Amino acid sequence: MIWKTRLTQMMGTKYPVIMGAFIGLGKANFAAPFSEAGGLGIITALNFKTPYHFKKELERMKELTDNPFGINISVLPPQIKGGHHLTEKSRDEYLAYIEVALSEGVNIFTTSAYQATFIGERVHEAGCYWFHKSATINHAISAEKASADAVTIVGLEGTGFKNPLTQTTLVNITMARRLLKTPIIAAGGIGDSRGFLGSIAMGAEAVCFGTAVKVCEESPAALKLKEKWINEDIFTEDYHQKIYHLKLRDRVLPSMAVGHRKKNHSYKGFYRRNYE
Repeated sequence: MIWKTRLTQMMGTKYPVIMGAFIGLGKANFAAPFSEAGGLGIITALNFKTPYHFKKELERMKELTDNPFGINISVLPPQIKGGHHLTEKSRDEYLAYIEVALSEGVNIFTTSAYQATFIGERVHEAGCYWFHKSATINHAISAEKASADAVTIVGLEGTGFKNPLTQTTLVNITMARRLLKTPIIAAGGIGDSRGFLGSIAMGAEAVCFGTAVKVCEESPAALKLKEKWINEDIFTEDYHQKIYHLKLRDRVLPSMAVGHRKKNHSYKGFYRRNYE
């Protein structure tokens, strides 16, 4: 099937799918196969201590794939002091990574976690695209007003930091389609073709995969962790309480998407079953 949305046109990808921004794992050896398979691989910039090391990783990425890829910058909220090796940075420090990516020809920039208008402005000044990730409709509306080219909206089914006002993926995407003109990227608990197609039917023009691809063969995550996640029972009370927490904190926990994964498939197998 040939997929054509506003986002595939912006990204230049075969499929309307985007790799999540992974702290620690979002590097070229993970992102390049994602791009090679037809999606938009994402390199997480702050996995690299300095812009110099980030530049070297982008050079490596271009050696591994000729296909489109993007980068992510997570702007830490003021109340989050470090975590997963990230530290609070100044605007100039964030922008230093942006300048490196621009110099290496990157044209898709994703941001998350906190206000990133200053990044979006620089990206637009360079003639590139800015996608911002939001946890609530109000934040998505703010991103649209700030001229984001696309907005990722993650539902409560997703993992990672939560906003106490986050709605489910179903509510977020259907309401966002009603309230926004900006292209929407769906995220949160999506792990198979039904979830993908459902998101498109609800109004999304692309889907962002996190947990669903973190257990793929190409993922550098530890095999023991992958096996643990693949065998996760998402219907237990313990899991339910962990995934539906409503506090601004992170946990090393798979999203509900892992319920669809029972084998450690390759990207190509994952894509073939879900999109073709």
